[in-house]
Amino acid sequence: MRRFLLFRILASALTLLLASLAVFLMVRAVPGSIVETMMGQMGSTEGEAALRRFFGLDQPVYMQYIDWLSRVLTGDFGVSWRQGSPVLSLVFGAFIVSLQLALMVLVVSSLIGVPLGLLAGYLAGGVIDTIIQSFNVLFLATPVFWLALMLLFGVSALFHWSPPTIYASPGRSLSDNIVILLLPMLSLAFLQIAAYAQFVRQHVVEAMQQEYVRALKARGVPPKVILGKHVLRNILVPLITFMGLIFIQILGGVVVIESIFGLPGLGRLLVNALYARDFPVVQGALAMILVSAILINLLVDVLYHAIDPRLRT
Repeated sequence: MRRFLLFRILASALTLLLASLAVFLMVRAVPGSIVETMMGQMGSTEGEAALRRFFGLDQPVYMQYIDWLSRVLTGDFGVSWRQGSPVLSLVFGAFIVSLQLALMVLVVSSLIGVPLGLLAGYLAGGVIDTIIQSFNVLFLATPVFWLALMLLFGVSALFHWSPPTIYASPGRSLSDNIVILLLPMLSLAFLQIAAYAQFVRQHVVEAMQQEYVRALKARGVPPKVILGKHVLRNILVPLITFMGLIFIQILGGVVVIESIFGLPGLGRLLVNALYARDFPVVQGALAMILVSAILINLLVDVLYHAIDPRLRT
């Protein structure tokens, strides 16, 4: 187990290094720069060289990357070119908002989607299974941004209510915080519920064909015991993998949702920084997303070995 964990940590570190290089190069490939934006606003080209020297853009790209990486390894993500604030504090504050939203979506979607998938798989081919699969197809094909807009307009038209525009943290007001995140959470949760239900249904249908399930049925074991104690245990490993992928997908999906609902999360920070060509903030936000994805994959691998003893050998 220790050797495996050490190997996965080293592999994750190498992946993060390569990903950071790819992110750095992609950010630099974005047309335009903050210097061009500022010079355009000033209406003059005077001082362009000084500005490029001030922002470090006069150096070769590889030197810029080495300088940025060496500072990141010491915990220094730089300073926002636009706001003048430390990038780490900006990114971490926004990440907390996105993380809370993602965790809410993950909990709600798994608590609803997994039981629906178990029910549909156990009753495969029946009326209930058809209804659940119709729901899955509908929401899997619905764009998240369209669903978010429909929820926003629908709630406003039916109940003459719209979510607050000023974000409240859980520490300041938990009730206001939940109200603000309710519609964004539902916008993302419907898609993930459908994904969970479809994934679990497929594995339950396969498990129901196994001999041990037929033997349990023949012995008169109640369906809830078969599903909860036996079938669910056997699909737990692929389900954990799927949960990790879903969580990463949710973190990526908050970019659009946060822009629609005005949440001060990582997605909105990233979009605003891209528009402003604020490279340190863009790199810091993308680095936070990459670190989260890699840590989730590492956690999933560790849980594999903790749950399935066959993998330890």
